Order: sequence, then C-alpha cells, then structure tokens
Amino acid sequence: MKRLSVLSIVTCLGFVAVGVIPALQADPVKHATRVTFGAPTEIPGMVLSPGTYVMKVPDPYTHRDMVGFYNPDESHLYKLVRTIPAYRLNVTDKTSITFEERANGAPEAIHKWFYPDDHWGYEFVYSKAGALPQVAEATPPPPPAVTPAPQPQPAPQPVAQTPPPPPPVEVAQAAPPPAPAPQPAPAPAQELPKTASDYPLVLSAGVLLLAGGLWLRVKA
Repeated sequence: MKRLSVLSIVTCLGFVAVGVIPALQADPVKHATRVTFGAPTEIPGMVLSPGTYVMKVPDPYTHRDMVGFYNPDESHLYKLVRTIPAYRLNVTDKTSITFEERANGAPEAIHKWFYPDDHWGYEFVYSKAGALPQVAEATPPPPPAVTPAPQPQPAPQPVAQTPPPPPPVEVAQAAPPPAPAPQPAPAPAQELPKTASDYPLVLSAGVLLLAGGLWLRVKA
C-alpha cells in the first residue's frame, strides 16, 4: 500500500510538471539590449545624443510593439516608441540593428532591431516629414535691445487750487414753548379710623329704661 501511494504521488507530480513546463516555455522574454552610439542617432520623435542606452520592451505581455529607450541603469525613460513587426530569414546569435539611409549631415536613424535567435523583430516607422534636425546647435544670443535715452519731462505746472466752500451756517429755529407739567392727581380721601365704641350708648339706654320702669311702678 505504501509503495502504491508513493507511486501515485510521483505520477501526480509528473502530470503537474507536464502542465507547467509548456507555460514556462511560452512565457515571453523581456528583450533588452545595451547599445552605444558614437554619433547622434534618431528614433521616431527624438534624436539621441552620443552615449550608451538600453533598448527594452517594457511589457511583452500587453504591449509587444512598444520599445523604450532608457539610460544605462534604466532609471530614466527617454522615449517610448511604437513599432511594427519585422521578419528575417537568417537568424543570428547576436543582436542586429540596422539603420536607414539619410541625407548627408542628418543623424543616423534606427530602422530594425532583432534580438538574438529570433526571426521576428521590431521595425521603427518615421513620419513623412523627414528626419529631425541634428542635435541643436547653440544659437547666438539676440543683440541687446537699445533703450532710448529718457527724455526730460516738463516740470509740472502748479494747479490753481480752489478754496474750499464755506461751512454751512446753521439757522436758529424758534424753540417751541415747553409743554405744561402734568398736575398730580388728588389723593383719595382716607376714612378715619373709628375710636369710639357703641357699648356706652347701649348701657345708657338700658339705665334709662330701667329707671323709667321703676318710676312707673312707684306711681302705680
């Protein structure tokens, strides 16, 4: 049973390897070539000064027709150029770069670039307007502008100042008579407090009635 399990595992790994190897072989290579130009060299849209550059396909998966020109350590991109496919019959084991024929005095222009051992390469297409001018020469500075001497300005004439208008005169208006002061309202009459009581009167009446009763009794 153990030998059968080991054999099964090995067989499975073999099928996995068979499926992975073609994928690795089909993986495109990021083509890159270091080149040194001893003279100004033209690429579509730019003229490169003499020096060392790196020609590279930055993204072979989605943009196989784009070729970038970088500085030697690939930290700066000078130009990203669109190309068309180029084909060759004779394959070489070295990088092949061909140039277009240009008029005398014009910089060389890269025509085709083939990577080692590849039938297919990259062809650079230029506009019909012709080659770009060579590295721009230093233009002489423009002559200094002649500044005319300043003309003496006439002295300003004193301007007659008009006196300010007199301040407005206030006309005294007759003050209206003062309104009569309001008279205070009379205070309501206050009721005096009652100091006498009714008890003496009642007592006197009682005494008189008692005396009258006694007198009538004696008379009878």
